[in-house]
Amino acid sequence: MLRVFLMLAAFFGFTGVALGAFAAHGLKNRLTEQYLAIFHTGVTYQLVHTLALFGVALLLAHLPGRLVAWAGAFFALGIVLFSGSLYVLTLTGISKLGIITPIGGAAFLAGWLCLGLAAWRLG
Repeated sequence: MLRVFLMLAAFFGFTGVALGAFAAHGLKNRLTEQYLAIFHTGVTYQLVHTLALFGVALLLAHLPGRLVAWAGAFFALGIVLFSGSLYVLTLTGISKLGIITPIGGAAFLAGWLCLGLAAWRLG
């Protein structure tokens, strides 16, 4: 899982920076201020949770465990569902995609919960 999470962190980090630049330069004149802010929220959450995923990968090298691995899986799922739904929503205008976003947010919360439980079990 260490390798998988490191590769996912690299991928999400790369795409997060690329999407942020795309929004700043390519979408600035194409999206409304509201949609640009929504896109930016997706980028912010993607990059923050990319760092969390990277931290999980490093933690797995020293503290292997199912809860830590679940945390990484939930962070990756959250990035795809939360940030991904915001990107697609802003680029297509299909507002119904917004119902997916909270599922991604719940995945982020589950990841942090798993990480907290893993820390609690350290005693």
